[in-house]
Amino acid sequence: MRFVAARRELKTIEYETVDSTNTAAFALARAGENGPLWVKARKQTCGRGRRGRAWVSEPGNLHASLLLSDPGPPDRAPELSFVAALAVHDALSAVAPQLAPQLTLKWPNDVLCNGKKICGILVEAEGRAVVIGIGINCIRHPQTAAYPATDLASAGAAVSAERMFSALAPALLQRIAQWNRGTGFAAIRADWLAHAAGLGDIVCVRTADTEIRGRHEGIDDQGRLRLQLSDGGCIEIAAGEVIALAVAGARAPHAGA
Repeated sequence: MRFVAARRELKTIEYETVDSTNTAAFALARAGENGPLWVKARKQTCGRGRRGRAWVSEPGNLHASLLLSDPGPPDRAPELSFVAALAVHDALSAVAPQLAPQLTLKWPNDVLCNGKKICGILVEAEGRAVVIGIGINCIRHPQTAAYPATDLASAGAAVSAERMFSALAPALLQRIAQWNRGTGFAAIRADWLAHAAGLGDIVCVRTADTEIRGRHEGIDDQGRLRLQLSDGGCIEIAAGEVIALAVAGARAPHAGA
């Protein structure tokens, strides 16, 4: 069962249960729906994150995807992960200002609260359609060995999924407007770096075929993670995942160590 509601002139389709809000958004796009359009669900049965990982999607948390039609050049679509992360940071800071000092952004698409994952973002493209999927832990979080997680309630902020969405929806549109089809990524990059987790510290990054440690030197103008290695060289990583943040001031070992 679903219904369509107007929210500040932005269409929203809400489901009680759906396999994945991203999957549902693409199905609507194939059926002729043009964005911007939000797809929400109280519960997902097959929620997913990057690299096909399962995303636990229990009732009470926020599960929402924004469908966009031709938001920018296809090669700029990955930048929307940074756009979305900033929007989540904006929204969380608005509804739970006491947590704002604890919020950081982990490359490439996670939002942390006190060093624990509180939000995941998945940007996918299909033809001209781009979907930004966002999951925010409002009242519960999974116990996972991959990376510590938390939720708003555990962090001391009583924020419902509906209230969270009411802040997120306009915040994301504002950040997309700032991005401006990729021409405004320099400003997005600067804002993202202002909240980056582990900037200047030693981090461990897992890529498709190895793990690399180095000093987090920020991101370049394409959103690639810059790591300084112990030999003084610097590499840029286009795809991967930061799996550990270390102590500031530590010396970077060689790549692959």
